[in-house]
Amino acid sequence: MPKNPTHGKTLLVTLVKSPIGFTKDQKATVKALGLHRLHQTIEHKDTPALRGMLNKIIHLLKIEE
Repeated sequence: MPKNPTHGKTLLVTLVKSPIGFTKDQKATVKALGLHRLHQTIEHKDTPALRGMLNKIIHLLKIEE
Protein backbone atom coordinates (compact mmCIF):
# COMPACT_ATOMS: atom_id res chain seq x y z
CA MET A 1 0.00 0.00 0.00
CA PRO A 2 1.54 3.36 -1.00
CA LYS A 3 2.07 5.98 1.68
CA ASN A 4 0.71 8.77 -0.50
CA PRO A 5 -3.11 8.82 -0.20
CA THR A 6 -3.40 10.74 -3.51
CA HIS A 7 -1.77 7.91 -5.48
CA GLY A 8 -3.14 7.90 -9.03
CA LYS A 9 -5.27 11.03 -8.65
CA THR A 10 -4.98 13.88 -11.10
CA LEU A 11 -5.97 17.53 -11.06
CA LEU A 12 -7.12 19.67 -13.96
CA VAL A 13 -5.59 23.12 -13.65
CA THR A 14 -6.87 26.05 -15.73
CA LEU A 15 -5.30 29.51 -15.91
CA VAL A 16 -8.21 31.97 -15.58
CA LYS A 17 -6.36 35.20 -14.75
CA SER A 18 -3.22 36.66 -16.27
CA PRO A 19 -0.07 36.69 -14.13
CA ILE A 20 0.80 40.14 -15.52
CA GLY A 21 1.08 42.56 -12.61
CA PHE A 22 1.97 39.87 -10.08
CA THR A 23 5.38 39.04 -8.64
CA LYS A 24 8.16 37.31 -10.58
CA ASP A 25 7.94 34.17 -8.45
CA GLN A 26 4.20 33.85 -9.19
CA LYS A 27 4.87 34.25 -12.92
CA ALA A 28 7.60 31.60 -12.66
CA THR A 29 5.21 29.23 -10.89
CA VAL A 30 2.65 29.62 -13.70
CA LYS A 31 5.35 28.84 -16.24
CA ALA A 32 6.67 25.87 -14.22
CA LEU A 33 3.18 24.38 -14.21
CA GLY A 34 3.25 24.45 -18.01
CA LEU A 35 0.58 27.12 -18.42
CA HIS A 36 1.14 29.57 -21.28
CA ARG A 37 -2.26 30.99 -22.29
CA LEU A 38 -5.44 32.05 -20.53
CA HIS A 39 -8.06 29.30 -20.26
CA GLN A 40 -5.46 26.66 -21.05
CA THR A 41 -6.10 23.47 -19.06
CA ILE A 42 -3.45 20.96 -18.09
CA GLU A 43 -3.55 17.73 -16.12
CA HIS A 44 -1.07 17.05 -13.31
CA LYS A 45 -0.62 14.24 -10.80
CA ASP A 46 -1.80 15.28 -7.36
CA THR A 47 1.33 15.54 -5.19
CA PRO A 48 2.22 17.63 -2.13
CA ALA A 49 4.72 19.62 -4.23
CA LEU A 50 2.04 20.41 -6.81
CA ARG A 51 -0.42 21.41 -4.09
CA GLY A 52 2.14 23.89 -2.75
CA MET A 53 2.62 25.43 -6.18
CA LEU A 54 -1.13 25.70 -6.71
CA ASN A 55 -1.64 27.26 -3.29
CA LYS A 56 0.90 29.97 -4.16
CA ILE A 57 -1.10 31.12 -7.21
CA ILE A 58 -4.62 29.97 -6.27
CA HIS A 59 -6.01 33.41 -7.19
CA LEU A 60 -5.02 32.84 -10.86
CA LEU A 61 -6.36 29.30 -11.27
CA LYS A 62 -9.41 27.10 -11.44
CA ILE A 63 -8.73 23.60 -10.09
CA GLU A 64 -10.85 20.48 -10.67
CA GLU A 65 -10.27 16.97 -9.37
